[in-house]
Amino acid sequence: MCGPWDDGFDGEAADLEAGIWVRGVNYVSGWRDAREAAAELGDVLTLAGVDVAGVRLRAAAGADGSGVVRFELSAAVAREVVALAREAAARCRRAG
Repeated sequence: MCGPWDDGFDGEAADLEAGIWVRGVNYVSGWRDAREAAAELGDVLTLAGVDVAGVRLRAAAGADGSGVVRFELSAAVAREVVALAREAAARCRRAG
């Protein structure tokens, strides 16, 4: 997969000492879940017409092993997402 949601090497070296690793916590499972969620989010943003060139989605695992998706976007893309959310909210209000 190649896109804003991939987990390709981004030039930053992994710092395995940056966090505390707890024996028995399944970090890999959480990371895999986050990777799937990031891919789904990236796909939906693409389907919605968002310019994903200004989006970066990274999968990670929290201290408890749960999946975490880090969502970084440019200001222009943030405004696109805001406009989409406002449009969806307006549709929901009209439908309800």
